[in-house]
Amino acid sequence: MLAPASSIAATRTLLVLGDSLSAEYGLPRDSGWVRLLRDRLGEKKLDWSVVNASISGETTAGGASRLPKLLDEHKPQLVIVELGANDGLRGSPLDMTRRNLDSIVGAAREAGARVLLVGMQLPPNFGRAYTERFAALFEQTAQAHKTGFVPFLLAGFAGDASLFQADRLHPTVEAQPRILDNVWPALEPMLKAR
Repeated sequence: MLAPASSIAATRTLLVLGDSLSAEYGLPRDSGWVRLLRDRLGEKKLDWSVVNASISGETTAGGASRLPKLLDEHKPQLVIVELGANDGLRGSPLDMTRRNLDSIVGAAREAGARVLLVGMQLPPNFGRAYTERFAALFEQTAQAHKTGFVPFLLAGFAGDASLFQADRLHPTVEAQPRILDNVWPALEPMLKAR
């Protein structure tokens, strides 16, 4: 969990519900994009606290089951949903992933939070039909719920092996600013809205 973005008590809470890509898997502590987001909020004097509720290995089903308690505990005004990669890597049925994302977005909205849904893509070895349908389900979910949307968390560097750890799944420390830069254009206007 991260502290408020500034020394002044933050008045609003941003919850990040993600998997290993947001949980700093394989990275030194406090070097991931969520920590960089906290720092940027402080630099811009935006009064948000950031709660990183991301867990390595998390699926959309796990996120859906954990979210009600997180919403009750933290009462966020904004939720970033960065889940789905593990569903895809496990070959989970796409309709199940979509239902779980619908549930997550619906629960957050019902609790009064705005949602930024972050899209993911799979390597081509999963087959063209599955990978295309997988990538599309994030945009479809965002459109159906009229949420904020980031098309692809790893856009612009997914093919650059030098920016990934040895497993070729998890970005390095050097890639973390690029992840934040992918999220920021969609996030920034949501942070300023009341």
